Amino acid sequence: MLVLSHKIQIKKPTFKQEQYFRQACGTSRFAYNWGLVEWKKQYQAGKKPTARAVRTAFNAIKQVDFPWVFNVTKCAAEQAFIDLGTAFKRFFRHIGGYPHFKKKGTHDSFYLSNDQFKISGNRVRIPKLGWIKLTESLIFYGNILSATVSRVAKKWFISISVQMETAPFKKSENQ
Repeated sequence: MLVLSHKIQIKKPTFKQEQYFRQACGTSRFAYNWGLVEWKKQYQAGKKPTARAVRTAFNAIKQVDFPWVFNVTKCAAEQAFIDLGTAFKRFFRHIGGYPHFKKKGTHDSFYLSNDQFKISGNRVRIPKLGWIKLTESLIFYGNILSATVSRVAKKWFISISVQMETAPFKKSENQ
């Protein structure tokens, strides 16, 4: 099995689409930063924090304290806690440094699981937003795993991960 990603530019998003993308990125960043603070609180209280425990604490209060997280896909906040857990695993294995807070405008992105979007030709459907035009169609065929919407400079992109049975092309013997 082979997993490949195809990064495609989103064709001139409307104001509403851009607003949704920014809000989803902000929700993801907020959840990660909130989770980092909660992780530290749990650790200082003598507990052994986990990504699941932090996510559970967030889910218990989000309806009252952070109702705006429901304006975007649920994956935006959920994946942030998974990413935080991965960052701490890397830290404890001495692969990476201690996780730090995410800043607005730096690597803005949000995640979509495969059940949260649909692709048809050069369009993608995102929940609570609708169909969005892309500059090209997906070039890989196989089981779609996930997508990440990100902003680079002033352009928006979607990177779609696809699990394939075989490589899409073979190298020639001369290369």
